[in-house]
Amino acid sequence: MKFVIAPDSFKGSMTAKEVAEAIAEGISKVFPAAEYELIPMADGGEGTVQSLVDATAGKLLTKEVTGPLAKKVTATYGLLGNGKTAVIEMAEASGIGYVDEQTKDPLKTTTYGTGELIIDALNHGVSSIILGIGGSATNDGGAGMAQAIGVSLLDAANHELSLGGGELNKLHHIDTTQIDKRLANTEILIASDVVNPLVGPNGASAVFGPQKGATPEMVKTLDSNLKHYASIIEQELGKSLAEFPGAGAAGGLGAGLLAFTQSKMAKGIDIVVEYSHLKERAKDADFVFTGEGGIDFQTKFGKTPYGVALATKKTAPNAPVIALAGNVGKKIADLYQKDAIDAIFATVSGAKSLKQAFEDGSKDIAQTAENIARLIAVIPKH
Repeated sequence: MKFVIAPDSFKGSMTAKEVAEAIAEGISKVFPAAEYELIPMADGGEGTVQSLVDATAGKLLTKEVTGPLAKKVTATYGLLGNGKTAVIEMAEASGIGYVDEQTKDPLKTTTYGTGELIIDALNHGVSSIILGIGGSATNDGGAGMAQAIGVSLLDAANHELSLGGGELNKLHHIDTTQIDKRLANTEILIASDVVNPLVGPNGASAVFGPQKGATPEMVKTLDSNLKHYASIIEQELGKSLAEFPGAGAAGGLGAGLLAFTQSKMAKGIDIVVEYSHLKERAKDADFVFTGEGGIDFQTKFGKTPYGVALATKKTAPNAPVIALAGNVGKKIADLYQKDAIDAIFATVSGAKSLKQAFEDGSKDIAQTAENIARLIAVIPKH
């Protein structure tokens, strides 16, 4: 019997690898001789680096870079087991975790450190980069990232712009002659489920600016600045990005990457499925176990358990997909569809505080998996 175990992390509690190991521990008490394929997963957000490193036997790297407030921070990213692909979470360099209520200011925060991580990955010999762009503290259209990789953003006096989205109204000319030449042969996959355009009422500034500290007046300024930035990009590089779906992700970092690198946007879960070789590894599976900290109707829209179900059903169509979650929310019936999730189980054993639930996570997951395995063992095959 073959079990494929491909969960996401239980955020705040356990990594995806730890969750997979706990599920395997529980099942193996009933089926000790079974084959187990543990594949830590993620959906492009927090935990993607660790999951892909674990899934491919890669390694973590650290680099001191420029944080969103232009102060040095230490960021971690991954080098996958193939040695040719880096996986970066922009939040490690430019994330909202580096600012607080007093210091957040989207007029000044910068993505420069994310660009520095891209260059460091190139220095390690990669030919492709997976870049998760959630959780930013920035609204600079990826301008800082662009400057870090060698793009010159110049004002009318031919001076380099200062960092931050508040400076983009001064942009007069873009010089790409000094951009790192290695980027021409480096594919960047932008892991994001955000479809917002760069500008306008659904754009980066209007939708995401307030959570980064933008006042209504700042939102107007930032949106106007990004419109100007987009117009210069279109005028000088021939790329129309103002309304491009996803260009507004991470304060417009999506637009910056599309403008200055060989990038394309993709759903995070699809990228992780591809690089973890989930479909291939699920062949001949008898059962697939997945899960994440919380499951509800929104899981259908790009979250790991649903993505795992869709992927594994393609190569193991007869293998039931069983999802475990610390919290089971509303409308989970929406997930019970043909070629999707077959059963969902909550793992928390009884009423307890969140702190206690986190502490008991591994034990509760293993116990739930064991109970499911015992049911499998007594149900005759049809």
